[in-house]
Order: sequence, then C-alpha cells, then structure tokens
Amino acid sequence: MEGPIVPKYMFFTKGVGKHRYSLQSFEVALRDAGIAPLNLVKVSSILPPGCKIVPKSKGIKMLKPGQIAFVVMAESRTNEPNRLTTAGIGLAVPASGDQYGYISEHHGYGLTEKKCGDLVEDMAATMLATTLDIKFD
Repeated sequence: MEGPIVPKYMFFTKGVGKHRYSLQSFEVALRDAGIAPLNLVKVSSILPPGCKIVPKSKGIKMLKPGQIAFVVMAESRTNEPNRLTTAGIGLAVPASGDQYGYISEHHGYGLTEKKCGDLVEDMAATMLATTLDIKFD
C-alpha cells in the first residue's frame, strides 16, 4: 500500500429496515440504502480536504461488491412497538478547500426528523468552528 488512505469522494445515503430480528432489520436497512454488498468500516468524523460530495447514484457506481468502504454511520434500533428512533448525519464544510471539515452523527430516541437534523448540523458546525489548526508533517 502506498501512502495514506484519504477519501476523494463521498455520498450520503439512508435506509430503513424492519424485521423481527435486529440483525436482519439492519441488513434490510443496508439494502434500502444501497450499500449492503460492501464491507463497511466505521470511521470517525473528518471530511478530508478536497473530498468531493457526489450524488448517491454516482457514488454507488464507483464501488464494487465486497469492497471495503469507510462510513460515518448513525443507526438506531428498537424492538418496542411505536418507539420513535432517531439517527442522523450532519456535515460542516470549511470555506477553504484546503481545510478539513466535520461529519457528525447522532443516534437516539424521541427526536423528530427536523430536531435530529438541526442537532447534527449544529454539532458539525460547532466542531468546525472550534477546530484547532493542527499541522501534520
């Protein structure tokens, strides 16, 4: 392997899965999101400098079944009937293309879609606004 692994492209997707078994409901959600045939590796929440956001349709075409794909994932599961679950992703992109941004995630219960969206966007923006200028050699 040559050099560091730094994503050049990213896309957003979402999925919902319902099944009586938790693992199978997760698989159904991955299928709904279009990413079931991938080996997913969760990563923390940094948007690399210069990383392009592409439409889901273009991003999916860039991947191959069985490929390792890095994800920032928010997920929420319940086996309680009528329980309101929440999972959301927020993004803060810096004004300068040579700086990194932040992706935030939230998983929980009881928030509406709007309140979850506001929360993750605020978290990402706060992380970006308080970024320290750390240099890597």
